[in-house]
Amino acid sequence: MRRAILAITLAFLMATVSFSSIGTADDTSGRQIDDVDCSGYSFEDLFEYDNAIFEFEVLDDWATSKLSANSWVNESKAATVRANIDSLFDGVPGGNNSWISTDEREAVREIGPKCIADMYTRIGIREGMSHRGGVDWNDVEFVEDGIALDEVDLIPADHPEERNCQNVLASSDCREVPVSATNNLEISMFTKVGETHNARFNQLANQGASNFTIALNATNMTSADMNLHFPIVEGLRMAAYDIHDVTDGVAVSNLDAGSVEMVNLPDGSVVLSINIGYNLGDWPMIRNVFVDMTTMPPETNDIPVWTNEVPVDNAIIPMLTGNTENLAVEGSVLENWASDNDGWSLDCLFNEDGWSSRMDSEGNLLVTSGSTESGTAVCSLKDPYNATNEVTRTWRFGQPASFSATPGIYSDSVDIEITPSLLVQNLAVDLVAMDSGMNTGPSSGASIGSNSATVTVSLSQISPGKIIIHVMASSDDMLDWVQLLDLNIEKSNSPPVLMIDSLIGDKYATWSADQYSFSLSGTAMDPDGSGVELSATMCGDTTTGFTQDSSSWDVTLSIANCVAQGVTQYDVVITAEDSEGATATLEINVANPFEQNDDSDNAIIKVQEESGLPSLGMFATVICMLGAALLVRKD
Repeated sequence: MRRAILAITLAFLMATVSFSSIGTADDTSGRQIDDVDCSGYSFEDLFEYDNAIFEFEVLDDWATSKLSANSWVNESKAATVRANIDSLFDGVPGGNNSWISTDEREAVREIGPKCIADMYTRIGIREGMSHRGGVDWNDVEFVEDGIALDEVDLIPADHPEERNCQNVLASSDCREVPVSATNNLEISMFTKVGETHNARFNQLANQGASNFTIALNATNMTSADMNLHFPIVEGLRMAAYDIHDVTDGVAVSNLDAGSVEMVNLPDGSVVLSINIGYNLGDWPMIRNVFVDMTTMPPETNDIPVWTNEVPVDNAIIPMLTGNTENLAVEGSVLENWASDNDGWSLDCLFNEDGWSSRMDSEGNLLVTSGSTESGTAVCSLKDPYNATNEVTRTWRFGQPASFSATPGIYSDSVDIEITPSLLVQNLAVDLVAMDSGMNTGPSSGASIGSNSATVTVSLSQISPGKIIIHVMASSDDMLDWVQLLDLNIEKSNSPPVLMIDSLIGDKYATWSADQYSFSLSGTAMDPDGSGVELSATMCGDTTTGFTQDSSSWDVTLSIANCVAQGVTQYDVVITAEDSEGATATLEINVANPFEQNDDSDNAIIKVQEESGLPSLGMFATVICMLGAALLVRKD
């Protein structure tokens, strides 16, 4: 069991070297949790990965943290991983048998957090400036209750050699594949749902407000990126970094081994992006990364500057209002308004009570609206080290119009009422319906003045289900407004339209030369634009062997089973089913070609509505009666 549990080291790419002994390679001691002992193993003992990404976030208390990891393994390395995991289950039924099973996977998931909690995170912190090896590091440790694990395709689905597990103690649904499988896989660790953190360290007394050093043991990390996220601390920045290679106790600086970059986020927080590599041939050489952080201002600092793309004074910035925080300007737009080598943020002071703004980590401008219909703000630029541009901009924030619709289920279209707020004199509006798959229907436009207007929005070309209204509005002296609105409307599901081609007179079937099979052809389409699956039943046999080309179909049916049953009139039921489960059926009575008394076939169309989404019966009936017309309209 002990060796089986060690497979979880694959999930997070962590070595067992403590920063409390950062200059040595022989610290492999670990504590025993029940029968789990993960000491003495590193990730690379089991696993050769192609790439890994780590995210380490220090939380606001400067004591707890979140550590997540995603690792990817491809082709031959994936086979090596599977073989290594299977070998760890030596002595366990089904283990070390050259097959990797779902039982082995579940065993790793279940006990894995205990194993991880006994391992080191590779990360240490120490207050003061420019610490390197040989000090008592404040090690980050895992918290078992906060650890969650997952994997993708460790046991690949639909592998050609997949089989039920062969050992007698296997679970009833156990399946296994050869460890030689080269299917790519992914392994990840993250914070368990419902938990706030999965790692912690002794609280940093200075809370990041003065100098500290963060250290990373990068030994055997062949290709990895680590992003270190820190809480908002005014003026926090990277002062310096170094990479040390330690061999036989001697440390040598090696900046060519990787890089460290600092990113100032618009919300005032800081991220360190560490890219590091390690040649496995260099083992047992130890590689450590040290980054010195400080709040001392830099010796030189340029002020942020406005660009030519910034809106003019008194421009209107549209947004949703209602005493809540809403997006006013997306980061992708806002980033073009100013520039600074160290990053910048927008500081806005509103004239009206209750209005405020902030920028988030992605650079979006979020505004909280007050009780007034609009708010006017004077905005300035500042960088992380309080360098401020004295040139300000004045803008007005507010909602140009409101939108409403009667909640419910609609088939072809829905009426949207637009009520102007008089924030602008004239508003050009385009409305588009959008389904959950981001498919959009035709645009419906209107010019709104001082009065309300109703716009009919088409629901064609989109799938049944919940509908979102995409708003695009423009006006003089106003930034373009793009908004997604949930008005509690749905599109109903319509059954397919199913038709059969008529040949000569009322004949529908084309018989083969040997008279043992016949062919039928026709058209099938879904008014909602989804695909249609076809099947045919005759004499108890069902086939899905239709040839489909766009809306056209044809199928060949054998009468062998009918002959065996003594049936001489061939009743065929063709069914068309859409993606929502709604069906249309077509019943064709094909006469025996040797019977001269019956010179016609009869076709009857029946529509069945079985969709989980509501359908309109009258609409379905009309579709059946006017199927040809609908097909023409669709084209």
